[in-house]
Amino acid sequence: MILLPQADGRVVEHSTGPPREWPEPVRPLRSRAVFAAAHVVPRVLGENVPGAPADLDWDTTLAVRHRIWSSGLGVAEAVDTAQRGMGLGWPEAAELVRRSSAEARSVCGAIAAGAGTDHLTGTPTLPRVLDAYREQVEVVAGAGARVILMASRALAAVARSAEDYASVYGTLLEEADEPVVLHWLGPMFDPALRGYWGSEDVSTATETFLEVIRSRPEKVDGVKVSLLDAEREVALRRVLPTGVRLYTGDDFHYPELIVGSGGDFSDALLGIFAAVHPAASAAVQALDRDDPLTAKSILDSTEPLGRHLFEQPTFHYKTGIAFLSWLNGHQPGFSMVGGLHAGRSVPHLAEVFRLADRAGLLVDPDAAEERMRAFLAVNGVQR
Repeated sequence: MILLPQADGRVVEHSTGPPREWPEPVRPLRSRAVFAAAHVVPRVLGENVPGAPADLDWDTTLAVRHRIWSSGLGVAEAVDTAQRGMGLGWPEAAELVRRSSAEARSVCGAIAAGAGTDHLTGTPTLPRVLDAYREQVEVVAGAGARVILMASRALAAVARSAEDYASVYGTLLEEADEPVVLHWLGPMFDPALRGYWGSEDVSTATETFLEVIRSRPEKVDGVKVSLLDAEREVALRRVLPTGVRLYTGDDFHYPELIVGSGGDFSDALLGIFAAVHPAASAAVQALDRDDPLTAKSILDSTEPLGRHLFEQPTFHYKTGIAFLSWLNGHQPGFSMVGGLHAGRSVPHLAEVFRLADRAGLLVDPDAAEERMRAFLAVNGVQR
């Protein structure tokens, strides 16, 4: 039994449950294409303070990816879960892409990686934004990863119309050697991306998004949509060109979107799956057995944790993912590059512990409880 603080100031008893055994797949997952957006682990003695370059613990960071691959999921690398543009700069991200891609090849693991414009300095212009994208696309494609064209803060700052977005993305699709993933990240994840695709009206922005896809559908593997709006996502996936996947980025409604009905479903590229990949794998294994009820039940059991991790301000969801990684002994300390481990309160993180336990996602509940006690003691909460 452990005493856990709550947001209302009360401290309540919690008894951890037994660990749950999650089966690893014996064959490749086939019914859904599923990627987990992995986080990065800082070096314990590194100067990972606000404003400093990220100093990564490479062995531990890559071990996180191997656990995801062993569960049968692909890795989405160097995107927002890895604190891209939020502590992780392009030089470190490029090295991360190269190293992770090499590790993926060693285990035949799927990998897609983010190409953006975050290394661009000075006043952006459309040609400079386009060239910045090209530079990062070359690195990602050269490493052997599928390219994810990330939403660009620089493009959002300089674009004056929907046509500006269509021009940049149309050129990138024309030049792509292999199909890419287009990433639409909503302002709840990054306020600097408000008005992306040329309008703050989401319906109008969606039409521009679709025009870009329809202009070269053979160059689009799929779209990753992170708007936290399930109805809008379902409507969008039903009008995508044949062969273009919708990778849900909705960390609130993913159970219903992934399971779907009548053959209408979303694939997944999710930050929450970095935290719940053993359960996500078990759910897709159930879908492979044509057992959607079990799949939905498994995913539903993780949804309260997902909703908690991604509560406002959503930008800081990565803190809970890193905390759970530490609780499970997957990293030596609870820290993040850029000092972002301070992004959530003690009661919030105590609730992460409780919900992860309820979902059967604590690998060793006794060890996790000891780490939780130590965390509470350091933060002035009575043991």
